[in-house]
Amino acid sequence: MEDELYQRGVEQFAKMVGEDKIDALRERFRHVSPDFERTVMGVVGGEVWTRPNLDLRTRSLCSIAVLAALGRVNALELNLQMALNNGATEEEIVEVFYQVAVYAGFAAAWDGLDKLKRVIDNR
Repeated sequence: MEDELYQRGVEQFAKMVGEDKIDALRERFRHVSPDFERTVMGVVGGEVWTRPNLDLRTRSLCSIAVLAALGRVNALELNLQMALNNGATEEEIVEVFYQVAVYAGFAAAWDGLDKLKRVIDNR
C-alpha cells in the first residue's frame, strides 16, 4: 500500500508541477532526506492531493492562503507554480492575497505577491 501511495503521489505531483520538473522536485526533497521525499510524495501527493470533494484549483488556492499566512515562502513558491498549473488565474491568486492581508497581515500578503511576481516572471 505504501508503494502504491508513493507512486500515486509522484504521478499527482507530476501533473501539478509538470512532467519535465518532477524529477527536480523529488531531488530537492531527497536532498533534505530520502525519507522526507517518500513521505511528501506518499502522504502529501498520494493521500491529500488526490482526495475527492475539492478540485485541484481549489486545493491550490487554499494551500497558498495557508502558506502565505504562515510565512512558508519556499513552499509558497512551489504551490504558486502548482496553482497556475491547476487552473488558478493570476487574478484569483491576487484575490487570495487580499484575504491573507485581512486575516494574516499585509506583510504576509506582500511576501506572497512578491513570490507570485517571481513565479510569473519565470514562466
